Amino acid sequence: MNYSLRCIRCGREYDGGEVIYTCACGGLLEALLDISSLEIDKREYEGVPLSVWKYKKLIPIEREPITIKEGGTPLYRCKRLGEKIGVKDLYVKHEGLNPTGSFKDRGMTVGVTKSLELGMKTVACASTGNTSASLAIYGAKAGIPVVVLLPGGKVALGKVAQALMHGAKVIEIKGNFDDALEIVRRLCDEEKFYLLNSINPYRLEGQKTIGYEVADELGWDAPDRIILPVGNAGNISAIYKGFRELKELDWIDEIPKMTGIQAEGSAPIVRAFRERKRDIVAEKKPETIATAIRIGDPVNAVKALAAIYESGGMAETVTDDEIIVAQKDLARLEGIGVEPASATSLAGLKKLVEKGEIDRDERIVCITTGNLMKDPEEVVNVCDRPIEVEASLEAVKKALKEM
Repeated sequence: MNYSLRCIRCGREYDGGEVIYTCACGGLLEALLDISSLEIDKREYEGVPLSVWKYKKLIPIEREPITIKEGGTPLYRCKRLGEKIGVKDLYVKHEGLNPTGSFKDRGMTVGVTKSLELGMKTVACASTGNTSASLAIYGAKAGIPVVVLLPGGKVALGKVAQALMHGAKVIEIKGNFDDALEIVRRLCDEEKFYLLNSINPYRLEGQKTIGYEVADELGWDAPDRIILPVGNAGNISAIYKGFRELKELDWIDEIPKMTGIQAEGSAPIVRAFRERKRDIVAEKKPETIATAIRIGDPVNAVKALAAIYESGGMAETVTDDEIIVAQKDLARLEGIGVEPASATSLAGLKKLVEKGEIDRDERIVCITTGNLMKDPEEVVNVCDRPIEVEASLEAVKKALKEM
């Protein structure tokens, strides 16, 4: 496959086999595929089950993948929720049905495979939870050691449990995610570990397949708008890249408006968007119930803002209360259970529709990024507790009347 890594700031190109995460100028890198050289036709995908590796010809990997059958997540048509919000054509792409319960599996199947292709001996990441869980599991599958740094006391237990069970070396630091990322980047440089946070451009090559699948599931007809949660900002830029590549292949006519949603207590990208800037001022002490996006200094902010501006999209904040309402609505109207961060996409949609900033006739796909069981403590805290009664039919009936 003909590919390289290119700096989005200065345009410098690097060999695709080089272990590098950012350009010498400090700019972010992205994998650059020579689309015109690919022998590929969308008709060859007809009848092929959805998965990340269905699109192997568009992923810059040259060895057999480390895979646990990630991708192929359902795209649900959500009529009842759409009616409540006031939009006619609403879909939810539920990434919480990946093997480890989050979209991170798409990036890790590619990232861990690339680590072996490059001859790396250990992989590492900083995480708010889902990244650590996914890396631990793919590292175990590959037979390669995994090192994980977490912000102490800030990660949901369901995610920590996954990392521990699958044998990762888990270290909690007395700091936030941004502190953990700074440390793990230095650790990888000094110890020659392979860094698999989303600053790694190959991670995003897996995540871009969300865009491929959405278009594929809609008959190679892109939606008008994609709405998704934004934390470290890799996913919005990855999905945008996927749609860009489909447009370059002439498989779709238009690129969806990329719309990023952040929690009010952790919203540096939204602030930059409102000021029409292309870089951010970091949030020093990010706070939100949505732990997966509690990130104050997202490394892919420049890519995310470019995706928003270039696609004609937008960015918005939602409160923790709005997130909880959206989380409950999605579960109770459509039967889709998600962790709080995932619900920000639906909360943001509702807010933007009420403000008149989204056309109610648009075809909209909201991305939900993680499964409900990723953060069971939050569920217990925001929902009514079970009622305890005597073991009799009469007691149960009485309780039902009171509920």
